[in-house]
Amino acid sequence: MENSQRAIAFENLEKSFGNLKVLRGISGEINRGEVVAVIGSSGCGKSTLLRCFNRLEIINSGYLMVDDIELSRQDFDFSQLRQLRTKVGMVFQQFNLFPHLSVLENLTLAPQKVLGKSKKESATAAGFYLEKVGLFDKASSYPDQLSGGQKQRVAIARSLCMNPQIMLFDEPTSALDPELVGEVLQVMQQLAAEGITMVVVTHEMQFAREVAHRVIFLDQGQVVESGVAREVLGNPESDRLRGFLSRLNIKG
Repeated sequence: MENSQRAIAFENLEKSFGNLKVLRGISGEINRGEVVAVIGSSGCGKSTLLRCFNRLEIINSGYLMVDDIELSRQDFDFSQLRQLRTKVGMVFQQFNLFPHLSVLENLTLAPQKVLGKSKKESATAAGFYLEKVGLFDKASSYPDQLSGGQKQRVAIARSLCMNPQIMLFDEPTSALDPELVGEVLQVMQQLAAEGITMVVVTHEMQFAREVAHRVIFLDQGQVVESGVAREVLGNPESDRLRGFLSRLNIKG
């Protein structure tokens, strides 16, 4: 399985919650600098797969390697988990910002506590990433003073402050009002252009088609179809993917 180009590799991955099998022996890989969109109906296993990639969920069986760290090892320990969390950033559906901390404090907390950065160094990085997401003027604001789109952009900046090698996005626009979706997708598109490895669980098919290099379509915990985004979405081979796209009023 050794391959310097692989950011994530998984084979025969299985995950169950009690008697419910969510991931049913799926395999795949994501290369460094690649943007991969994971699509499928609610309950198909998309978010679970993403959560396995940073060990918020522990797989039942199979092989899983993320940025040269094997998460499927029996002797996986806290030091490896800590290393993983410095390499993999995650942006959730909900923003998970600390309401009692300012935007700047939300961004500098983890770099100081986890990476051991100084207050000055972490504040400089926070300013840089707030500028990147267009919110430099909100550094002293608190989360309840921000719109949903602004909160999500702050959450993206917070992940970037850890200087991750891989960014995971779990339906980052699903909790937003429609008019705020574009500002978050624009930031993600910018990150993609900069070559950051990204795995995006999304229902935004236009984003998947235009920004993602590849698409993975899950159905009932299995990979039904995967490949170049424009080809898979433009000319789906499986009835299940055609049905999924038609429910979204998207023509193949």
